[in-house]
Amino acid sequence: MCTSPLVLLQVFFLMILEGVRPQPSPSPSGAVSTSSDSGPGVQGGTLQSSSKGPGTARAVPGISTVGPNFATPSTPENKTMDLFPALPICVCDLTPGTCDINCCCDRDCYLIHPRTVFSFCLPGSVRSSSWVCVDNSLIFRSNSPFPSRIFTDLNGIRQFCVHVNNSKLNYFQELQKVNASNFQALATEFGGKSFTPTFQAEPPPPFYRAGDPILTYFSEWSLVGLLKQPAGLGAGGLCTESNPAGFLESRSTTCARFFKNLANSCTLDPALDAASYYNFTVLKVPGGMTDLQNMKFQVPVTPVSQAGSPLLAGNTCQNVVSQVTYEIETNGTFGIQKVSVSFGLANLTVEPGASLQQHFIIRFRASQSTAASLPAPRSGNPGYIFGKPLLALTGDVSHSVSFSERSGLLQPNEKSCSC
Repeated sequence: MCTSPLVLLQVFFLMILEGVRPQPSPSPSGAVSTSSDSGPGVQGGTLQSSSKGPGTARAVPGISTVGPNFATPSTPENKTMDLFPALPICVCDLTPGTCDINCCCDRDCYLIHPRTVFSFCLPGSVRSSSWVCVDNSLIFRSNSPFPSRIFTDLNGIRQFCVHVNNSKLNYFQELQKVNASNFQALATEFGGKSFTPTFQAEPPPPFYRAGDPILTYFSEWSLVGLLKQPAGLGAGGLCTESNPAGFLESRSTTCARFFKNLANSCTLDPALDAASYYNFTVLKVPGGMTDLQNMKFQVPVTPVSQAGSPLLAGNTCQNVVSQVTYEIETNGTFGIQKVSVSFGLANLTVEPGASLQQHFIIRFRASQSTAASLPAPRSGNPGYIFGKPLLALTGDVSHSVSFSERSGLLQPNEKSCSC
């Protein structure tokens, strides 16, 4: 009895599909393609003759159920079916509108065959593929409905491989869309507490240390800020507001401001208005941040004299702040006791490219109670240092002395009594 070749071919593919368990593996793009891909719908197909007989297991040696390890691929032809279509989720597409190198699923690269351009594909940028391979000598022509190729493995053996189109092996899913109809159900299933920080904020220090920024509080907006001392930036000395004043650091800075339209800036720019330099309170100690409503931790900034707001009168901007001087009284670890501010004002002519140079001075001094308890500075230890004042003792009070040319007598400094 003679069996037709067509029947034998059907039995052959049935034996392959039932006898193997395809495993997900990287696509054999690293293979050397020795012939054009055979797409679906190729007509005909016969087995090459085998001395062992077509009906036995020996008739199909070399069946491989995992992705073969191949060498470098050749450039596919334009008619080749793309075995690595774009993924619904491209995890390596990190730059919108730009082709990310070696991201084979990036649509911005506009590549039909990205493997021919990139040296490799980043993990997750290609679909995980399953291949079924047999020795190419067993296949004369393929009528498989799946994409197929002939590769040469590292041992030089030609393999006929069929790419199994099984989407369950790709491990990618379309993102579920959220809308008004399913939001509540998804919130019930996946909703939970928000992320909480893994660290705990450190409490503020109990007192200021030298160089610490001085904290301010704007009660109108319930905001905590820093006392700023604008300073010059760059070659032009432009004013920058990001320079904080340091505790116990008496210093002065100078910077320049330029105006494109002084007529508008005159009444709108807070840097020109004296009120913006005292419309806040200063925290006596950093620990005051824990209780901002407690007024005992807040020190008001008191203007020495009232300064009017800037006023545009004709072609002149009047009452513009040209100098700010802070006097800050401190008492050791008890913090800031008193803050006062004085201003220097100027008038600017409204003209194109108008500019203003501002001076900012901060002085620290110890409170009177603290100064009285401090011992007088030494003029040397031991002996005297050249140029230092002479020291004298009147009763229990130590003070410096000076020589009066008018009377020719040694006298205590700033005193009229003679020694």
